[in-house]
Amino acid sequence: MEAGIVGLPYVGKTTLFNALTAIGTAAGAGAAGRPNVGVVNVPDPRLHVIGSHIETQKVVPATLQLVDVAGLVAGASKGEGLGNKFLSHVRRVDALLHVVRCFEDPSVPHVDGSIDPARDIDAVQTELMLADLEQVEGMMDKAVKQARIGSQDAKMRLEVLEASASALGEGNPVSTLFDGPLASAEARNVVRSIALLTAKPVLYVANVADDDMDGSSAAAGRVREMAKKAGGIMVPVVASLEAELVDLDEEGRVEMLEGLGLQEPALPVLARAAYELLGLHSFFTAGPKEIRAWTIRKGAAAPEAASTIHTDMQRGFIRVEVYGVDDLDQHETEQAIRAAGRLRVEGKNYVMQDGDVCHFLFNV
Repeated sequence: MEAGIVGLPYVGKTTLFNALTAIGTAAGAGAAGRPNVGVVNVPDPRLHVIGSHIETQKVVPATLQLVDVAGLVAGASKGEGLGNKFLSHVRRVDALLHVVRCFEDPSVPHVDGSIDPARDIDAVQTELMLADLEQVEGMMDKAVKQARIGSQDAKMRLEVLEASASALGEGNPVSTLFDGPLASAEARNVVRSIALLTAKPVLYVANVADDDMDGSSAAAGRVREMAKKAGGIMVPVVASLEAELVDLDEEGRVEMLEGLGLQEPALPVLARAAYELLGLHSFFTAGPKEIRAWTIRKGAAAPEAASTIHTDMQRGFIRVEVYGVDDLDQHETEQAIRAAGRLRVEGKNYVMQDGDVCHFLFNV
């Protein structure tokens, strides 16, 4: 799973990126004109539960790759600031994390002189739509020629481009077409291949002041309203607080969080929100070599889940043996789970459930 962090300059994007990627991650700073990229381990306490009952050599969590790009300025779609260099780095991500400033700080002036989340969200959205419109229009001539002599796929591509151009020209993101002209799976696949920015799901991160950690301020409320209207999700975060947590050891972090009345830092909250936004959940494999979390879409059948481990496992899928993490915590061993009749044998039509612990049987 990969997400691009976007927003105006001086909203806290890089502060948040540095905080999220500083603890237990492998991060790489970009060169000039290139993004910072960090691979973040997705916290999941169920891994610890499994590891407490099954001896293994290593535990491998799911990961979230974050791409932090330069702040977006008006005219970015036409090359202002880092312009299209910025935009190209987030075209292939799964989702956008749009950081919106909701705090006052005289030492960090806002680029537009005041705090106005609605204006800021509209400014970024406008640049993304203009960039998409430029890309779509640049593809149109070739698509028209291919559709005249080409296959049904070529005709579908032209239909998607025309519908997208019409929506963008009217000031609407491509995602607004998903309940209409672009509702089919075929159309969605074309949209993904074109990598349109305004077709991506958006997780709005309201960067709030430290006296507004629950996001109850009017500014944060405006972000929440706009996120709901756009079909996204909003999460309030104090980026400056997350940066302070980075400098503490584990004991110090726990103590600071408890003192603030928080149960966890921002990363688990953002990860859960990203999974919800993208319609994802996790299953696990467990054995003496490793315990690992795997990410799949909700509604995926067992063979599709097997393919996330290796494509051969999907091709030669026979069945899967499944139990839940709660079963393991109760019975403590897989042998006891089997003896209690809690281990299930499922076939190709089994729809994977969040938290399944699986042994796949296959033959190739």
